[in-house]
Amino acid sequence: MERDVDLLIVGAGPTGLYAAYYAGFRELTVALVDALPEPGGQVTAMYPEKMIFDVAGFPAIRGRDLVSGLVEQAGQYKPTYLLGRQARTCESTEDGLRVGLADGTTINAGAVLITAGMGEFNPRPLPAGDGWLGRGMVHFVPVLAEHTDQHVVIVGGGDSAFDWALALHPIAASVTLVHRRANFRAHAATVRQVRELGVEIITDAEVLELRGTPLSEVDVKVKGEDVKTLPAHAVVAALGFTADLGPIESWGLELDHRAVVVDTTMQTKIERVYAAGDVAQYPGKVKLIATGFGEAATAVNNIAVALNPQAHLFPGHSSNAS
Repeated sequence: MERDVDLLIVGAGPTGLYAAYYAGFRELTVALVDALPEPGGQVTAMYPEKMIFDVAGFPAIRGRDLVSGLVEQAGQYKPTYLLGRQARTCESTEDGLRVGLADGTTINAGAVLITAGMGEFNPRPLPAGDGWLGRGMVHFVPVLAEHTDQHVVIVGGGDSAFDWALALHPIAASVTLVHRRANFRAHAATVRQVRELGVEIITDAEVLELRGTPLSEVDVKVKGEDVKTLPAHAVVAALGFTADLGPIESWGLELDHRAVVVDTTMQTKIERVYAAGDVAQYPGKVKLIATGFGEAATAVNNIAVALNPQAHLFPGHSSNAS
């Protein structure tokens, strides 16, 4: 199957969704491809229930609500979604670019915008949790309400572990956080909030065993102490994840620590291939959702001119559109 579009966006996270809206505003036809089965990227997959604090105009907004708004915003211009499909190959043609997807689909695009975030990611495993995934152990919490009145053990010491502790504390029967070290990678203010809530934090400890059918308890070994058994209906293994760009790394782009190097127009070293959001790298880069939105607009405006040299780089404010 072949499809022809002005712009193919690789990555349907917040930056990609906003780029789809802005490209529609610039009257470009758009398709978004993403290996994940739903739009929203890592926000949908990893923290749909978490509050996000760095989106302009919102003191705080829940992840799933942000994605819903972005999908609705982009939907005004009817982009084509190609979800659950991986972009594998990219080659230049006389008219632009040809991108091959894992399912055999070929996309002929005037330009490509990579908004793949941190790329494809895989959660780091909890050794004691081998065989328990989906049987009481999870890596992310898509629906907080599923853990109402449960005893929850969270394993990890980073931002995600403490964010889940904050989110689950009001509804769970108990929340216990277990970390193998005495120090935490999480933001100090978040750690303080969790401590002030009275969440039990066990440090210098590791989870030895999960038991029960269904899961009912967890054994934890604290350094220099006896094994401690905790009640547990759920274990959240928030140990971080590994990420890579997958097939995109073979496209001939200039890479810098798994990020794609771009110029001030957001173009990569390959003509008509651009990047925005966390995947894009340049001096002074700050990785925020808010930054990605601005980069998406910059990329799309420059793409519009690349596709039509008669077009204006600045099209006017969207508030002026009829």
